[in-house]
Amino acid sequence: MRHRHTMGRAYFETLYKSNPDPWNFSTSEYEDQKYQATLQALPRTRYAKAIEVGCSIGVLTARLATRCESLDAVDLSPTAIEQARIACAALDNVYFHVSAAPNGLPEGAFDLIILSEVLYYLDARDLLALAGWCRAHTNSSADIILCHWLGPTNYPLSGETAARLFVSALQPCLERHSILHQQVYRLERIRLGSKEAQ
Repeated sequence: MRHRHTMGRAYFETLYKSNPDPWNFSTSEYEDQKYQATLQALPRTRYAKAIEVGCSIGVLTARLATRCESLDAVDLSPTAIEQARIACAALDNVYFHVSAAPNGLPEGAFDLIILSEVLYYLDARDLLALAGWCRAHTNSSADIILCHWLGPTNYPLSGETAARLFVSALQPCLERHSILHQQVYRLERIRLGSKEAQ
């Protein structure tokens, strides 16, 4: 049965308490290839300030950190964040936060936002609020990377529906939008225009 509302901390804490890597992020060949594709989707070699919403246990976080001067990694599960801290202990440019989207995200102006396997856990209202947060917390010409599985779930939104709703909500500040992969998972790159153009 499909969840009607945004899935909260209790759901994810239960998962991580029962299995420290419930989606096999650290061992799955599929996840490894998806992470490689995500990094290849970044149009710039280096970012000054980035945020990864839904960092889980920090597998993608560690890879993203090599492309960022500063990376805020956010997850609503304290158990997941604790694992991510351990995985990224040698990285002094990563800052971890236990908080939920869209409320409670770190302040700042980001030039890269990563939303990987996140949007479909939100209901439409919270997804639109997150899109608004992104518009308000980006530097000029910021990049946003979306990546979502396209298979059936019981989450509030499907991967494709969540992505389409999010992209639509970014109008009229959307400068460019490209779908880079749409088999099994959907990977897309968004460029937001300058603040002057919004």
